[in-house]
Amino acid sequence: MYPTILAIESSCDETSASVIQQGKVVNNVIASQNVHQKYGGVVPELASRAHQQNILYVVNEAIITSGIQKSDLHAIAFTRGPGLLGSLLVGVSFAKGMALALGIPLIDVNHMEAHVLAHFIEPPTPVFPFLCLTVSGGHTQIVLAEDYLCMQVLGETQDDAVGEAFDKAAKMMGLPYPGGPLIDKYAQLGNSKAYAFADTNMPGLSFSFSGIKTSFLYFLRDKKREDPHFVEKNLNDICASLQYQLVKMLIQKVIAASRQTGIKQIAIAGGVAANSGLRNELKASAQKLGWTIYVPEFQYCTDNAAMIAMAAHFKFIKGIFSEMDVSPIANMAI
Repeated sequence: MYPTILAIESSCDETSASVIQQGKVVNNVIASQNVHQKYGGVVPELASRAHQQNILYVVNEAIITSGIQKSDLHAIAFTRGPGLLGSLLVGVSFAKGMALALGIPLIDVNHMEAHVLAHFIEPPTPVFPFLCLTVSGGHTQIVLAEDYLCMQVLGETQDDAVGEAFDKAAKMMGLPYPGGPLIDKYAQLGNSKAYAFADTNMPGLSFSFSGIKTSFLYFLRDKKREDPHFVEKNLNDICASLQYQLVKMLIQKVIAASRQTGIKQIAIAGGVAANSGLRNELKASAQKLGWTIYVPEFQYCTDNAAMIAMAAHFKFIKGIFSEMDVSPIANMAI
């Protein structure tokens, strides 16, 4: 049986709901939170409050626009982790209450596994096994996907995530939050070889982005001592050079993982997968190394319930459900 499932995503600062029917995602309703912009980053307490305000509207909208009745649902899925504990708790609690009221089962979903499975929302879809570079504000991983529900982390960041490096560098330059997309925008107008930044060479397939953040901080400090308006005058070149280095660090590890495993099916997922520099470098590497690459639509790169719905679909088919005493896990591993 192909189930009809309502999925809820509330791991960070976006409340989302989606309905999947017959293995096809019907919609992907997202309510973003603008309250964090004036603080230069996500404030966990404000995020959980915003989820409480948004979740009823988002779920209702997903059900109405899908054309189904609540009685048509076979299960309720939700993000269990990783994420902000307060934000996760809102989604978990809502899912429990709705499933209990309807007398249908719960399905908990790992947020990072769902990012990988976002590639099965729309064709073309990868063929197993494939490698997936999952890059976001909170995570940077290289994942070996052997099946829909069988994944292994081959390498991950030992400190900061690459999305965090983008956003914090943007904040150092005085750009508003979220700064990563703005760096990408300005980078397209600049010279990527104008400036050089530290390259943290971690062993194996591990990543580290704390060093480049420190390098960038000292670079700006020294340059602004010489010219207080240095950033404004050279913004495009600074962004292009920083993005070039961050993307280079990512691609180097993907190349190493591909050579180590012999796998040439390469996917990217997560919010940073929307970065034009990463996408362009991935395409260039694919041409040189004979890769087949998979890049999801923009709406499925950022946090969204469509990917939670897709993951839940495969778990339902396997008969994998949650108990009613399930609780969120902030640091949930694949």
